[in-house]
Amino acid sequence: MYRLTLPDQSVKEVAEGSTFREFIEKELPFLKNKALAVRLNGTEIQDLSRTVTTNANLEVLTYAEKGGWETFQHSAAHLLGMAVQNLYKKANLTVGPVIDNGPGFFYYDIDFQGEAITPEDFPKIEAEMEKIVKADHHVWRKVVSKQEAIETFQKLGEKYKIELIEGFPSGDISIYGMGEWFDLCRGPHVPNSGILKSFKLTAISGAYWKADKNNAMLTRIYGVAFPTKKELDAYLFQIEEAKKRDHRKIGKEMDLFSFQKEGPGFPFWHPKGTILWNSLADYLRSECNKRGYQEIKTPAVLSSGLWKKSGHWDNFHENMYFTDIDEEDYALKPMNCPGCSLIYKHHLHSYRELPLRFAEFGSVHRHELHGVLHGLFRVRAFTQDDSHIYAPLDHLESEVMDIIDFTFTVYKKFGFSEFKTFIATRPEKSQGRDEDWEFATDTLKQSLEKKGIPYGIKEGEGAFYGPKIEFNIKDSIGRLWQCGTIQVDFSMPERFDLDYTDSDGQKKRPVMIHRAIYGSLERFIGILIEHYEGKFPLWISPNQVRILTVTEKVTDYAKDVYRELVDAGFRVEMDIRNEKIGAKIRDSILKKANYLLILGEKEMESGALAVRKLGQEDTKTLTRAGFVSNLQEEIRSS
Repeated sequence: MYRLTLPDQSVKEVAEGSTFREFIEKELPFLKNKALAVRLNGTEIQDLSRTVTTNANLEVLTYAEKGGWETFQHSAAHLLGMAVQNLYKKANLTVGPVIDNGPGFFYYDIDFQGEAITPEDFPKIEAEMEKIVKADHHVWRKVVSKQEAIETFQKLGEKYKIELIEGFPSGDISIYGMGEWFDLCRGPHVPNSGILKSFKLTAISGAYWKADKNNAMLTRIYGVAFPTKKELDAYLFQIEEAKKRDHRKIGKEMDLFSFQKEGPGFPFWHPKGTILWNSLADYLRSECNKRGYQEIKTPAVLSSGLWKKSGHWDNFHENMYFTDIDEEDYALKPMNCPGCSLIYKHHLHSYRELPLRFAEFGSVHRHELHGVLHGLFRVRAFTQDDSHIYAPLDHLESEVMDIIDFTFTVYKKFGFSEFKTFIATRPEKSQGRDEDWEFATDTLKQSLEKKGIPYGIKEGEGAFYGPKIEFNIKDSIGRLWQCGTIQVDFSMPERFDLDYTDSDGQKKRPVMIHRAIYGSLERFIGILIEHYEGKFPLWISPNQVRILTVTEKVTDYAKDVYRELVDAGFRVEMDIRNEKIGAKIRDSILKKANYLLILGEKEMESGALAVRKLGQEDTKTLTRAGFVSNLQEEIRSS
């Protein structure tokens, strides 16, 4: 008999030779139809078909947990792979991972060996996937030696699988299959194909094998999969809404920004986009001032020696741009923290000054592969609303709690009211002492718990220098966006030999807190465009008021109104073209102006305004003073 300890600390005995699925059916029947996999001792995830072989702490994973939905999506990728190879006999499979973008997403990279596949082929592939689901194949697992695995896939002509296997260390290798079809895989997988009922293929693109442009170009097929049709339908509705809200489309219509062939991945901010950018920066700057932050600016190019000292050279080298100055190596900064630490080190500091809070709207550059660039969401140059706080160790928790409050204040200002919060722990590639990582992680947990904020754990997803809190905001159509972070760093103060004089006259090492709320202004603006569908709140809108003339006779009156509104501090445009008023209104709606002032001879004679608000079809008559008062009140109350 083996003993399995459940999360509520109850202990269940299970007979030798029993599978996890049999155990769940007997001891936890309420999870029978929801269980997808199990997690042992907090780390190892196994299939339900695996046999219990030891005493362990056991968690049953459903679609509600990350390990559960990842198992589900991974199995959906296998479903796609099997369907493709049933239909396209020459197709070679490469890798089919889960996309870490929340529940639902997966893809498979496939070499169709010259056959062109387009989205028009999706219905045929989906129909084959449905056949496999209806057949309700048992998902089986087989463990073989490395040599046996190579021989197995050689018989099938699966050259990519062989290349993968040859790169593995010696030892056992697992194969998963459904019916007679099988694939190289470490698992885990759902117990049977009938579970994978609700899926949709969503997109297609090219991808180089192993992301190397010197290798073969593969066909990447994307898909989504959910436990129920209701969840799938909700996602598909969200996708259609997202298409209408695409920030690239709206940004072009509103003339906010562009990307040019002369600088792929580098955004060009047009006048209206710059207004929006500055509005966000000005708001956060004012909030920082209230909280005792001091604004700084650091150079964009710094010596490679600095990046070696900070650890970025070893941990971030492949994402950096380099140049030569006076026969010495320099790099464009990918992060702002080392430059900020040089400013801290420039002066002697007393405990009376701390916590010392530096804020910087720092422009950074990171090398991203061309294939992953995506509007404002993935760029090569962006501006972080960065802050670095230097504090005594006994102030760490209170500073973190203050930043949490600050972060939620900002998000709620923009209308975000639902959040998901995570703590990302130490990654495999990292620096610093174990005890510092443990203390920092515990402090982040305690801070969130004292605030009553639930959180999940992202194992191994922290920064290379410290653990972090990640804030995810939910937009108006239900999508989650990871934006703000709070990161604790003991490593950089050590590497830069940062200190302060304590009350006892002794030199002490401060702890460093990295803080960003927007994350980057570029990405946050992209999120806002889609969240609001371009219909920005008045206080940040680049198109607050648009004046439209019905006839040329009212041009002078329109200019008079324009001057009055501009002098009152509003952002105003005039459309005095010799065009029909209907065309002017349609153009203004496309540009998402908050208010249209439609001025004809009647308004000129009365000295009034015909006002139409964005999203409404009725027009109200207001006095000029009344309209200005209404605008001021709307901004004050936002």
